[in-house]
Amino acid sequence: MEWETVIGLEIHAQLATKSKIFSGASTAYGAEPNTQACAVDLGLPGVLPVLNAEVVRMATAFGLAVDAEVAPRSVFARKNYFYPDLPKGYQISQYELPIVKTGKLIIALENGEEKEIGITRAHLEEDAGKSLHEDFAGMTGIDLNRAGTPLLEIVSEPDMRSAKEAVAYMKKIHTLVQYLGICDGNMQEGSFRCDANVSVRPRGELALGTRTEIKNLNSFRFIERAIAFEVERQIDLLETGGEVVQETRLYDPDRDETRSMRSKEEANDYRYFPDPDLLPVEISADFIEKVRLELPELPDIKRQRFVTELGLSAYDAGLLTASRALSEYFEAVLAELEGEAKLVANWVSGELSGRLHKEGLEIAQCPVSASDLAGLLARVVDDTISGKIAKEVFAAMWAGEGSADEIIAAKGLKQITDTGALDALIDEIIAANPNQAEQLRAGKDKLLGYFVGQVMKATQGKANPGMVNQLLKQKLLGSGKHEGSS
Repeated sequence: MEWETVIGLEIHAQLATKSKIFSGASTAYGAEPNTQACAVDLGLPGVLPVLNAEVVRMATAFGLAVDAEVAPRSVFARKNYFYPDLPKGYQISQYELPIVKTGKLIIALENGEEKEIGITRAHLEEDAGKSLHEDFAGMTGIDLNRAGTPLLEIVSEPDMRSAKEAVAYMKKIHTLVQYLGICDGNMQEGSFRCDANVSVRPRGELALGTRTEIKNLNSFRFIERAIAFEVERQIDLLETGGEVVQETRLYDPDRDETRSMRSKEEANDYRYFPDPDLLPVEISADFIEKVRLELPELPDIKRQRFVTELGLSAYDAGLLTASRALSEYFEAVLAELEGEAKLVANWVSGELSGRLHKEGLEIAQCPVSASDLAGLLARVVDDTISGKIAKEVFAAMWAGEGSADEIIAAKGLKQITDTGALDALIDEIIAANPNQAEQLRAGKDKLLGYFVGQVMKATQGKANPGMVNQLLKQKLLGSGKHEGSS
């Protein structure tokens, strides 16, 4: 039997506010355990939650960015369950009336096609604390610093049909929330994570199969591997006469498998009811319009502009807009090198991004500023150095040895563009290689590359390659006369 995979994701994006969703306690990462949980976060008697207005603005911005309906009226509810790191015995969330409803996101598939993924809803809620199972001699430690941290939970329709589609969708959301400035997207710190709802059904059947939920996936690689494993597990079960049980599962990356955590709860298990301490959230049309006007240029629009206005390929534009910080770096370099979009794109997405990836750095940590890179590429454009020498200079700039001009001067890397000096050198090389010269004149064109290589070797890469080609063609083939020759 042919099986079809059905996937929906619930993404939790931690909103980038300085204080928590219902209290003034700090959301800063890395504090000593239990030093950032105040009386409100702990639900102590007599305290009342007060909604952080900034989370409403951030949720509204997300809703507008995914072409969703931003609800003029939304309600906070209590989601009741017991867990050691949930001090109040309930989580404040939104249930029947979320702040964002029915949006959509377009993702790019591996074959170049695009696919629309429906967004069911996005709602605001508070995070729970954290249970720590190591270093406590068989006991569990509870850190409540994270309790009350604002989350935007983004729930997709079950529109994805493979693990790769799920990763593409999650990456697109990851990029979007960073462009909007509402989440730092730091998956290692838990700022961006997801639960995956996975089921399979016979291909062509409309009814959905029994789903399992894989909790707390915090890397794109783990998401793909966890879904792939779970799909195979469910298919094996069904094909051997078993049944898939609706449950919550955890992914173990060390064993590359999912395992049962608990039976899957239904909404009525949580006994949702409107939180009596919080008024409904009412948003005016004027507020929504104000947020709309403050939206940054979104990644899809920026990518299209890079293609139509700058003449970049869709591939290059996609690489450069994958993160807001990278696109802004690219544009800052280009602002100093007007008309050189392709050269700048090649360097930013190639040499620069490759070095960042190799050293595990973010663009914000790059030791070569946009202005410094522009200074280097200006020397390539004006033929002071070749592209090959530019890579050597870039490595020195990365190591903190100075600006491009300082390094070029200190290391004597300036490109040789003196026709007289190159003429004499080329004559020597031709004289030293008479057989190759004769074969080239007889029609063996590939040997031109041999002579170019010999000149570049003799000048330690400093000769202007274009000028070398021109002079060699003139001397060996009688064509390509350089400027000033008769």
